[in-house]
Amino acid sequence: MLEALIFVVFPFCMVYAAVSDVMSMTIANRVPLLLLGVFVVVAPLTGMAWAEIGMHLAAGALMLTITFAMFAIGGMGGGDAKLIAATAVWMGLGFPLMQYLLVSASIGGTLTLAILAFRSSALSHVVGQNIFLKNFTHHAGGVPYGIALGIGGLLTYPSSPMMTWALGRLVAQ
Repeated sequence: MLEALIFVVFPFCMVYAAVSDVMSMTIANRVPLLLLGVFVVVAPLTGMAWAEIGMHLAAGALMLTITFAMFAIGGMGGGDAKLIAATAVWMGLGFPLMQYLLVSASIGGTLTLAILAFRSSALSHVVGQNIFLKNFTHHAGGVPYGIALGIGGLLTYPSSPMMTWALGRLVAQ
């Protein structure tokens, strides 16, 4: 049961955040709150030491501080900032977090360039009313970076401490 929570909650939240950002250019507060809440409940049940749990929470606090500053100067959306912080809690301080940030930034940069190219193409005027593509066509709109954060989270999640623990449990059975 515990493994099922680990296998389902994080990936579901990443997919939900990405789709939500595509559709509405927002990531609901319930997504990072669910990630944080499930981590706080599940981590002690996995046998994770309290000091390690504290380090995971510190990773989230560090990322929230950095991303909130970026939000304050207009460098990113508030939902993106909260999602990065909540994801950092699951990744912890260390390689999985660095991997997540680098993969997400690479995907996000590529996504941004693709959206900018799309916005200046004739095709953007044709599909401007499509429910899935409308937020990609508005020149004044931002970039739904939740897509990059969601994909980055899904790609790097297998190396996270929680997933490593859950996979280890399945292999041991």
